[in-house]
Amino acid sequence: MSMSQNLERKLREAFAPQELTIQDDSARHEGHAGARPGGETHYRVRIVSDRFVGLSRVERQRAVYAVLGAEFEAGLHALQMQTLTPEEAK
Repeated sequence: MSMSQNLERKLREAFAPQELTIQDDSARHEGHAGARPGGETHYRVRIVSDRFVGLSRVERQRAVYAVLGAEFEAGLHALQMQTLTPEEAK
């Protein structure tokens, strides 16, 4: 299973998102810290979920990082994320 597929599976299971967009930005970071041949190291994620209601931006991001701990250990280097409630996404 690719890193993108792992990210999608885990984020869908943990947050039951109304919207989930995952973009592999690894090619834009070639030669930078954490980049490696074959990519799958730098991602951009937009996730809209009711589970973010009542959480601060930092709490939302911590929740995402907690779900993806194994992926960071397996080579995921950077994750740019937009975490929104359905109301905020309107």
